[in-house]
Amino acid sequence: MTVQQYLREWTDEPVRNVLAGMVGTFALIPEVIAFSYAAGVAPQVGLFASFVISIAIAITGGRPGMISGAAGSVALVAADLVHSHGYQYLLLATLLAGFIQIVFGLLRMQNIMRFVSREVETGFVNALAILIFSAQVPQMLHVTWHTYALIGVGLAIIYLLPRVTTAVPSPLVCILALSALSIMLNLPVHVVADLGPLPEGLPRLVLPSVPLNVATFTTVLPYAFAMAMVGLLESLMTAAVVDELTDTHSNKRMECTGLGLSNMLVGLFGGMAGCGMIGQTVGNLRYGGRGRLSTFTAGAFLLLLLVVLHRFVARVPVAALVAIMIMVSISTFSWRSVRDLARHPRLSSLVMLVTVAVVVATHDLAAGVACGVLLNGLFFSFQVMKLAGVTPETSPDGLTRLYRVRGELFFASASILPDTVDFQDASPSVIIDLADAHIWDISAADTLGKTVARLQERGKAVSVIHANPRAAALCSAVGWGGVLS
Repeated sequence: MTVQQYLREWTDEPVRNVLAGMVGTFALIPEVIAFSYAAGVAPQVGLFASFVISIAIAITGGRPGMISGAAGSVALVAADLVHSHGYQYLLLATLLAGFIQIVFGLLRMQNIMRFVSREVETGFVNALAILIFSAQVPQMLHVTWHTYALIGVGLAIIYLLPRVTTAVPSPLVCILALSALSIMLNLPVHVVADLGPLPEGLPRLVLPSVPLNVATFTTVLPYAFAMAMVGLLESLMTAAVVDELTDTHSNKRMECTGLGLSNMLVGLFGGMAGCGMIGQTVGNLRYGGRGRLSTFTAGAFLLLLLVVLHRFVARVPVAALVAIMIMVSISTFSWRSVRDLARHPRLSSLVMLVTVAVVVATHDLAAGVACGVLLNGLFFSFQVMKLAGVTPETSPDGLTRLYRVRGELFFASASILPDTVDFQDASPSVIIDLADAHIWDISAADTLGKTVARLQERGKAVSVIHANPRAAALCSAVGWGGVLS
């Protein structure tokens, strides 16, 4: 990226980007507070995180116009660590997650995300929706009927208001209306202040107050890695959505390192790790925010609102946040995928279902994605393996036996060659034709070499013809370089 291009991403249409960022802030606040309580931390932790990430990613990120903050996917991973070891361990995990993301970007490993298939992405999204909804259940247990009534009213506002007007985000109206009802009627319901203190000023520099020993890092590192991978996955998926909507390209490597730097700053200022937020990003684009200034404004305006309106935010009923998160879970879930279960190939549907099952069972989004990718790779290998084949032919004089190999030979399919070759055949000469075959790994090269050696042990003259340079290099690497003609 050139300096001129970077500056243009800051200066193009400044008024429109500032206004879009301000609107994005209103959409950001309710979900960030809700994600904070889902993670088991005070609202200020998620709010500070969103402020820091928005400011930092606007400067260091690789996708202009993308809103990042304390997202639900990372919050769900962090929740188990917070509940079992406390807030200070979360700060260390955030710092380590940021460091992992920086290394990920520096090593150009963002291309690994290409191995995440559509069915794995769908499973990821569906599992995230299920976990978001399940995280609301404790807030709906052992409460008065007033809480259920507020949730119902909140959902009605969220879904019905957009039919009348879209000038103001319906989740914001939900918060304002339910807060007014709760305050005027003095309803016996939980409020945001019950979840923890809200910020009243600028975030301050802090360091994790934990023993820095092997036991601590052993405890924190798995959570940090999961937070890093989930954050990268969601950010890169969000960046891809923006690329498609704007017909532009983003620097995925820069986005990885930028997210890592942002999360390290978040950890130093007392927040929890975050990532790209698809809903807020799409809203920002809808209002014309395509530059870095919109992302910067979303963070700066967020802090301004918190400093000025923190007393009001403290009186927001938790029921409003539950209603918003139920809406988020419903809109996040890919309902089309349920219908597609019967239309898509069974193996593809199985990959999606396994991804969902692993995530829901372990509450680890990264583990679910990893299982889905591995299973998808296994099924793909099985399909490619079936394309390989060997056709035996015998010359009219019976002196030469020809084996025509076709398809892709690798660890899963290479055994088809020795299984087809007739080692007891009386023909003194054998030809193995690789014109329509490709040798992909050392397993296939070693199998080819051993097959030739077994034939030669029986006194046959063996020729391997039409091998490509890759096959020659692999055979040489495993000590069978002399078998090729």
